[in-house]
Amino acid sequence: MTIRRACITGGAGFIGSNLADRLHAAGSEVVVVDSFRTGRREFLSGLVGRPGFTLVTGDVRDPEVINPAVEGCDWIFHLQANADVRGGLDHPTLDLELNTVATSRVLEAARRGGVRRVLIASSGAVYGEPQSFPTPEDAPFPLQTSLYGASKLAGEGLLAAYCAGFGFTGVICRFVSILGERYTHGHVYDFFRALRADPTRLTVLGDGKQTKSYLYVQDCLSAMLTAAENHAEDPGAAHVYNLGTEEAITVDESVAVITGHLGLTPLIVH
Repeated sequence: MTIRRACITGGAGFIGSNLADRLHAAGSEVVVVDSFRTGRREFLSGLVGRPGFTLVTGDVRDPEVINPAVEGCDWIFHLQANADVRGGLDHPTLDLELNTVATSRVLEAARRGGVRRVLIASSGAVYGEPQSFPTPEDAPFPLQTSLYGASKLAGEGLLAAYCAGFGFTGVICRFVSILGERYTHGHVYDFFRALRADPTRLTVLGDGKQTKSYLYVQDCLSAMLTAAENHAEDPGAAHVYNLGTEEAITVDESVAVITGHLGLTPLIVH
């Protein structure tokens, strides 16, 4: 698929910056929008100043930031979000603002700017506590178990409505946990930091038997771009993809991998 010009919201983040590198290397013009609330400028150091790359510093919820950023784009890859699920109950409106409201502003900017192809990053969290594993895209939704998941599901609904109402081409990618270069948050990262601070003891939330699946970031990008290519000329609908792998690992098993890599034998406290 040839993308002449793409806008990536949250493009200074873990997945967004890797996508910016991938698209720019393929010859696309790339516009990154990031407030640097959690994004890192060093992730874009290989692109800043190069022809075909534009960095817009600002909040996607601000029309004066996002409206000009999307002008002339073939695709918008909306990856900006509040990625820290754990703080949702401490700040109940944060997921609403940074996920749902932000998605609404990006979609409206797309409508006003004549951009009709939008891919949004969602999450397996929208399934709450599913009854079937692996969980298919058409699984019935249970009651939501996190404000993060609820806000992501609301964003999906907005994209579907814009597809139906304004003829958008929509792609929804529900991620499992993503790992790879520039990974900056999640329990694997937290375990490494905790063990560096105290190599004798590690606290694990829950019983350690929780099962998680991981996907390498470059495989994630390949899946996103394949999904976008499959529906580049398919207006009027939002297409949902689970991006994951059949492999899974328990939290305790991942702890064993990490501690073995570090050569540590800490006391594990569940």
